[in-house]
Amino acid sequence: MHRRRLIGLLAAAWGLSAADEPTLVPDVSQREVEIQYSFTGADLLLFGAIVYPDGRRPERPADIVVVLKGPEQSITMREKQKVAGIWVNADTAQFRSAPSFYAMASSHPIDRIVDERTAAIYELGVDKLQLSPSSLNESAELSRFQDGLVDLRSRAGLFVEKPGTVEITDGVLYRARLPLSARVIVGDYTAETFLVQDGRVVAAAVRDITVRKSGFEQFMASAAENWSFIYGLAAIALAVGMGWAAGAVARRI
Repeated sequence: MHRRRLIGLLAAAWGLSAADEPTLVPDVSQREVEIQYSFTGADLLLFGAIVYPDGRRPERPADIVVVLKGPEQSITMREKQKVAGIWVNADTAQFRSAPSFYAMASSHPIDRIVDERTAAIYELGVDKLQLSPSSLNESAELSRFQDGLVDLRSRAGLFVEKPGTVEITDGVLYRARLPLSARVIVGDYTAETFLVQDGRVVAAAVRDITVRKSGFEQFMASAAENWSFIYGLAAIALAVGMGWAAGAVARRI
């Protein structure tokens, strides 16, 4: 939410003091993504147009960065060590605001578009995510845990970077495709678009995307949340019934 407030304040500032700056008109191919038992992921198209004042385009082409981000989570990372032949938990680190999903695409590699400070402010890249560690670990130790978190989520398809894949046509129209992993959680997602000119973010816009369950998955989730006692009894009865059926089949063989 703090990122959306920042973008809103920036947009207000542009409207008041920089009326001659370009603006973005973004959209996304799906505003709602439904998760069913057969859900294998989705391929979202983020597209739009750059509107320049009086139709005057700059001599140097602008760059586009798009970021698709899922709900934030509080995560505790634990490091395991082998002691006397047994794996046990050792050091831990907690992060208060790790995005459950993060995907980024840009028209050029980020280090060619903006400097380190600007990339950190707008979280342009998984290595620039502000995870808000709540533990008192040393800086080197936190960096090790953060690298571990990024590695785990990257391998699961939950952290994705696609530099150089945003297509810009005639300096005005842009499009990018970002994969939405089958492992995403339900909730409110944001598709953020940043227009970068001469190393400076000159415009930004946000579109909301809702990921929700549907069909039988939605029924089960609703039942577990609204009728937890009955849901628990039904789950126990189902487990007992399946156990009895398995035992009956085994005795007949």
